[in-house]
Amino acid sequence: MNESQSASDRTAPDEATVRDALRKVKDPEVGMNIVDLGLVYDIEVEGAAVTVRMTLTSPGCPVGPQILGESEQAVRDLEGVDEAKVELVWEPYWTPERIDPKVRAFLGF
Repeated sequence: MNESQSASDRTAPDEATVRDALRKVKDPEVGMNIVDLGLVYDIEVEGAAVTVRMTLTSPGCPVGPQILGESEQAVRDLEGVDEAKVELVWEPYWTPERIDPKVRAFLGF
């Protein structure tokens, strides 16, 4: 890509690509990626702008800022993304039932 070409001139990622990128972000306290943990609630791709709505395992999560920052960076690093926004939401409140069913079974939940 030449330097004058913006990300919006390239193909924007689809939701599955964004979700895959977010799988690289782990909650260091739990040791699981945020997608399988059920923290990512919604991904919206509008051209070169991506918005992720996600939560944390608790409002007092000490690594919350780290997780949010790494999530935004993972999206921003995708080809075709000019703007990445991560919105922290608390509804619905996260519970272990939100963990991917296959992962829950593996963990014995």
